[in-house]
Amino acid sequence: MSAADPIQPHEPAGSVRPTPPHEPASASHPTPPREPASAAHLPVRELLGTALQGLRTRRLRASLSALGIAIGIGAMVAVVGVSSSAQANLLAEIDALGTNLLTVSPGTDFLGNQQVLPDTSVPMIDHMRNVDSDVAIYQLSNANVYRSPYVPVEETGGIGVDASGDNLPEVVGASMASGHYLDAVSQRYPEVVLGSEAASVLQVTHVGGHVMIYLGNTWFVVVGILNPVVLDSSLDSTAFISLPVAERLFQLQPNPSEIYVRAGQDDVNGVANLLAATADPQSPSGVSVSRPSDALEARAAAKGQFTTLLLGLGAVALLVGAIGIANIMVISVLERRAEIGLRRALGATRRHITVQFLTESALLAALGGIAGLMFGALATLLYAQAKAQPFAMPTWALIAAPAAGFAIGTIAGLYPAAKAARLSPTEALRS
Repeated sequence: MSAADPIQPHEPAGSVRPTPPHEPASASHPTPPREPASAAHLPVRELLGTALQGLRTRRLRASLSALGIAIGIGAMVAVVGVSSSAQANLLAEIDALGTNLLTVSPGTDFLGNQQVLPDTSVPMIDHMRNVDSDVAIYQLSNANVYRSPYVPVEETGGIGVDASGDNLPEVVGASMASGHYLDAVSQRYPEVVLGSEAASVLQVTHVGGHVMIYLGNTWFVVVGILNPVVLDSSLDSTAFISLPVAERLFQLQPNPSEIYVRAGQDDVNGVANLLAATADPQSPSGVSVSRPSDALEARAAAKGQFTTLLLGLGAVALLVGAIGIANIMVISVLERRAEIGLRRALGATRRHITVQFLTESALLAALGGIAGLMFGALATLLYAQAKAQPFAMPTWALIAAPAAGFAIGTIAGLYPAAKAARLSPTEALRS
């Protein structure tokens, strides 16, 4: 060791000499500046205040973008609400009329031939246990209904003619719109009751003034008009006369075309299982037994499938609203470059900028979702009141509307937020 060499202090083996604080890092291995983990968090109050301030400075543009979300959310909520209200109204009517109505009708045998119910079907069913009431209708295939004999024969209007007992409205849950149903007088004289659709086709609105129609080459007096029958809409396009008159004037054979049976509310299934064998003991396989309320409930459920198309239209409106939010946020980034640069120069990190713009976008869409929820609920309420239906709004729709708006706003703001975070302070301030 030469005299010029400085004396090195003794260092123990394995020790590492620390780098002095003023000593720069090697140029070949630059150390990038790191943002402290604690700096990535902003107080929620400050974050919301900054986001609201950004929206308030561009009120018109922000309002139009929120309107797009509101229209989409409102359309979807209204579609779901109106469908739910209509379904709730139908199910309420079914419950009010009772779900214990059964129908017995002739079916087909194993060869496909149409069967005929025997004339003993009605008295046999009358003697069944747990049967509260029943009534039969008999179809007249050789009689048509016209407003006058001058109407062309082929213009029947699709109106059928049935003979029935006088307790048909009570059994099927029907009510009278005008006049009364068939009674003891109707068994001796030609009187007729019209279903709601039949009365509309024949242009008979009331029974006063001795209104008459031409039925099977005979004038009949209209004594009543039925309201629409919820449990069996086929009765709406039918004209009803008494069984004795049908047998006397049209030689009707007393073979029922359909029998309506009201069973005990707790014994519906048991009665349904025995009806076929009771109505026709010799050929029970040729008897068809059904429950109209089941068909109506299935129809109510099927109506929900139609809402899928309308929900798709609402989704398109939501897409348009999301594009509008993305557009306004991109423009906001371009217009606020100086603000972004100043915040970065004052210590805001990229995460701060990203979270700020994401919050603005999500807040804008959430406000639109809440407004859309209010619009949709109001539209549903007005529809329900106009149709005299119960107001029904699924709970999931109340939660999903603002949540969907928030999610859409967050997704739409991802690109603008990332674009704002990539701006360097010097570049932003220079612009």
